[in-house]
Amino acid sequence: MAVIRTIYNSPIEAFDALMRSLSAYEAKYHIPSADFFSRYNEGKLDDSKDFIEGAGDYQHYLDLKRELEQKLTAIA
Repeated sequence: MAVIRTIYNSPIEAFDALMRSLSAYEAKYHIPSADFFSRYNEGKLDDSKDFIEGAGDYQHYLDLKRELEQKLTAIA
């Protein structure tokens, strides 16, 4: 199976894409992303493709959010 990699022009574009992706998972599974991620990490959810991708997207969201907050703090 081929991996599709998307390259964004800015961290803001990447953040927006992650937010849209997480919103889609929340709507599909009726659970907030933070709750899903916690339950997934505790092993309370299976390793379906959607859950693996959702957990990866949420981890990427957390990392990018932290990076953006640090950059904004540094320039403020």
